[in-house]
Amino acid sequence: MVSISSAWPWENFGNLKYLLYAPLVGQVVYSWTHEEDISKALWCLHILIICGLKGFLHVLWSAFTNSLFLTRTLRINPNGVDFKQIDHEWHWDNYILLQAIIASMICYMSPPLMMMMMNSLPLWNLKGPIALIVIHVTFSEPLYYFLHRCLHRYNHLFTHYHSFHHSSPVPHPMTAGNATLLENLILCVIAGVPLIGSCLLGVGSLSLIYGYAIMFDFMRCLGHCNVEIFSHKLFETLPILRYLIYTPTYHSLHHQEMGTNFCLFMPLFDILGNTLNSKSWELQRKIRLDEVERKRVPEFVFLAHGVDVMSAMHAPFVFRSFGSMPYTTRLFLLPMWPFTFIVMFAMWAWSKTFLFSFYNLRNNLCQTWGVPRFGFQYFLPFATKGINNQIEAAILRADKIGVKVISLAALNKNEALNGGGTLFVNKHPNLRVRVVHGNTLTAAVILNEIPEDVKEVFLTGATSKLGRAIALYLCRRGVRVLMLTLSLERFQKVQKEAPVEFQNYLVQVTKYNAAQHCKTWIVGKWLTPREQSWAPAGTHFHQFVVPPILNFRRNCTYGDLAAMRLPKDVQGLGTCEYTMERGVVHACHAGGVVHMLEGWEHHEVGAIDVDRIDLVWEAAMRHGLSSVSSLTN
Repeated sequence: MVSISSAWPWENFGNLKYLLYAPLVGQVVYSWTHEEDISKALWCLHILIICGLKGFLHVLWSAFTNSLFLTRTLRINPNGVDFKQIDHEWHWDNYILLQAIIASMICYMSPPLMMMMMNSLPLWNLKGPIALIVIHVTFSEPLYYFLHRCLHRYNHLFTHYHSFHHSSPVPHPMTAGNATLLENLILCVIAGVPLIGSCLLGVGSLSLIYGYAIMFDFMRCLGHCNVEIFSHKLFETLPILRYLIYTPTYHSLHHQEMGTNFCLFMPLFDILGNTLNSKSWELQRKIRLDEVERKRVPEFVFLAHGVDVMSAMHAPFVFRSFGSMPYTTRLFLLPMWPFTFIVMFAMWAWSKTFLFSFYNLRNNLCQTWGVPRFGFQYFLPFATKGINNQIEAAILRADKIGVKVISLAALNKNEALNGGGTLFVNKHPNLRVRVVHGNTLTAAVILNEIPEDVKEVFLTGATSKLGRAIALYLCRRGVRVLMLTLSLERFQKVQKEAPVEFQNYLVQVTKYNAAQHCKTWIVGKWLTPREQSWAPAGTHFHQFVVPPILNFRRNCTYGDLAAMRLPKDVQGLGTCEYTMERGVVHACHAGGVVHMLEGWEHHEVGAIDVDRIDLVWEAAMRHGLSSVSSLTN
């Protein structure tokens, strides 16, 4: 049974809850166009602006917290925020909507108060902040402390109300607003009284309302950000600050040891109430001095890259909720395209590898690093050297800090770019980190999707690294492979690698009409609709081409890019890899993971060793990875 005031009235509305802002928007539009007295319109407009600023503030704090290239060494809780927590906190902004509704009710239920405030409020009043601080310290802080302790002291209150907030294992800015209706009603009172009190005393101002509303949320996000941003030297120089402002470490200890550190923003009240956690300042000092064991060196790194400008906004440090779902272009992204395009060029100029996500795989920390390059840049001749320099720098950095395996994403191991990673291994023969392109497992995934009864396949991209391995493997199975290539020399080179008794299974073809009777196509080169038209009805297109081909044929089926599902015991994974489902990664990414878990000491670069395809596949199965076969019509 749901307790009174624990559930939100619009809980079943989903994202339609944002329509509740419509009356405010309507009032603004109507008053501006039809009424001489626009005081209501101004009041509603201020409410909407403040709500927008509050939401934007949380997004900025989330972006900062998730920018691990900035915050990794100062994280308090080293674990990552997983999909379960993200879903749990999906409607973290309910409290913003609640505050908008309460403020609008004041507008309509108490017109005299609203008129007084709107007609008499100056832009700025120097006495306002003083009055507000006094009311906050003497009312809001002690009231919050008392009520917060009650929520923990009484089992009924904690179980039915406050446990919802504490069920988020890793503090995050979005956690700050993620609470039940009752708790947020209490916060509305605690945050609203200083503002209303200042206005009633005649010292209120618009800047005071905006400033306190935003600063209140800023401090809440600060406490939940899981990144220790305060220097320990600040508190050693000015010890009194320890009692006046809490730190992220201070509040994080409350989530770990819930019988301590109950204050709103001022630890003074925990000292007065004898609830101060004795580790509060020493732990904060240790984190700043890097004395705690939280900077575990990752054993595996996946070096990713951007695909295009729109998909760049799928990075977890941009929109956490959007990054937790498979990528698809959405309307709300379109207005952000110009800004993202500018950022793209800034990143291009800055040209630094950055870390943007991590997860645990059976206690082996895995991380994703990113090269600030987008798909089209890999095909610019003058950009080749710069891109390779960035990849090389990432490999050397991984080698320096003790990473065991670094796996290269699709374009980072392009054959024309660096020979599938061979360039770096040859240039640095003493690398301790193993460089892996992961294509052995990619080939294994594609090959294991092909039914055993298939006797003929049509292969495009036939002489590429993956095409060559697939052709050689299939011919050993007695499958006739129609290899599309115009180069006789390259075809013969691949054919000679096959055992003599199987060489006749490899057949060179130069046109797509040669496959008009073959229903199994393996696509390693992008196909136009015209080229796809040669496939007979019922054809299935397996593919390892980036980007994937268009699903043009309604009477054919299309496989997704080779991918594998990570084991169920993976922890801290909260980001979808491009268009992949949750918990699914590209096969080359999974190939690097398997390389690390097996402890293999060789580099996996250059040509694929066909004899290792089954070995790598069996290792992946042994470690709990599973094949993902997703067919779409």
